[in-house]
Amino acid sequence: MNFFQNTLNLIEKSAKIMDLDPEVREVLSTPNRIVEVSVPIKMDNGKTKVFRGFRVQHCDLPGPYKGGIRFHPQVDLEEVKALATLMTLKCAVVGLPLGGGKGGIILDPKNLSKGELERLTRKYTERIAPLIGPDKDVPAPDVNTDSQIMAWLADEYSKLQGRNTLGVVTGKPLAVGGSLGRDTATAQGGTYVLQEIIAQKKIRPEDTKVVVQGFGNAGANAAAILSEMGFKIIAISDSKGGIHCETGIDIGKAMQCKMSKGSLQECSQTLNATCKKVSNEELLELPCDLLILSAMENQVTEKNANNVKAKMILELANGPINKGGDDILDKRGITVVPDILANAGGVTVSYFEQVQNQTNYYWTREEVQARLKIIMVDAWKRVKEANEKYKCSLRMAAFITALHRLEEMAKLRGVV
Repeated sequence: MNFFQNTLNLIEKSAKIMDLDPEVREVLSTPNRIVEVSVPIKMDNGKTKVFRGFRVQHCDLPGPYKGGIRFHPQVDLEEVKALATLMTLKCAVVGLPLGGGKGGIILDPKNLSKGELERLTRKYTERIAPLIGPDKDVPAPDVNTDSQIMAWLADEYSKLQGRNTLGVVTGKPLAVGGSLGRDTATAQGGTYVLQEIIAQKKIRPEDTKVVVQGFGNAGANAAAILSEMGFKIIAISDSKGGIHCETGIDIGKAMQCKMSKGSLQECSQTLNATCKKVSNEELLELPCDLLILSAMENQVTEKNANNVKAKMILELANGPINKGGDDILDKRGITVVPDILANAGGVTVSYFEQVQNQTNYYWTREEVQARLKIIMVDAWKRVKEANEKYKCSLRMAAFITALHRLEEMAKLRGVV
């Protein structure tokens, strides 16, 4: 089953629980617009190479489309459709006035020079320019894209419009209209929800062993934040594999070592003589209290879900657990904090960036984090209420929370 069909199945399952209007479900099961573009660029060797790119706009009932752009060799249309759909639900679950979109280009950015990446970004921007804009569709960084790429995109779009239009994207550098707190937003939002959960369960951070799969922006920042709060991080991994240190990992040293050596596994003896190298597959099955999934989709499936030993899972990645894996974890009583709630801090602070760009008034990091906490805690409370009312999993409760909001909008606007 592909990622998009899995997403549709989750919508259908939650729709049955909450008795969603069938016409609303049908509307939300099909993206509003699907665009595929060719992106030809001149490579450094003088030859022209054509890349395939996508932009999917799922739903704009709440407001402009919003969603990241990823550069990855495994990008495909079904994946982008799924991610755009999840973005609609994610924005709805935290109550943002935004719909869902997503984009991507099929490539491995490690194989391109900086100049080639810039030309690629600018050409892709040119191709999708008629579809995007501060009041239409606002892209953002995602897998293998960063603030520099967003700066190129904003600059190219501004040139095409003939005026400065930096608000066309979020996740920009601070010097060109970015927001303080955006770099840690996904991780920070997830930890705000986690704090509410552990308070309710009366769990002490110092008694909690944490495993983090994915040591990119979300995973590394989550590990750093939790470490500062007193949680014990015992294993971390990147795309090449990971390290397991039962006595704990100094996250600051791990970040520095990864930057210098390029791989966490190369840091095993540098960090701690007791550390052992583990594969990403082995890391998922380590005994722990909390497993943070912040890598790619479909990491926990029906093939390995029975071997997961974590007591709770926090999804900072999009779709890291497929339906088969999710069903098994639910039956086993493992609490899963779903992606559309857990990682919504990123799009929330992206929304803050949009607001700041529009008003040309910028907030302090403390203001950003205070506003983020209010939104994430309120969203958690709504999801928990749905969880108790419908006696369902947190994933279903999050979907139901989002779908209730979208159903109300669809009916008030006369869409159905």
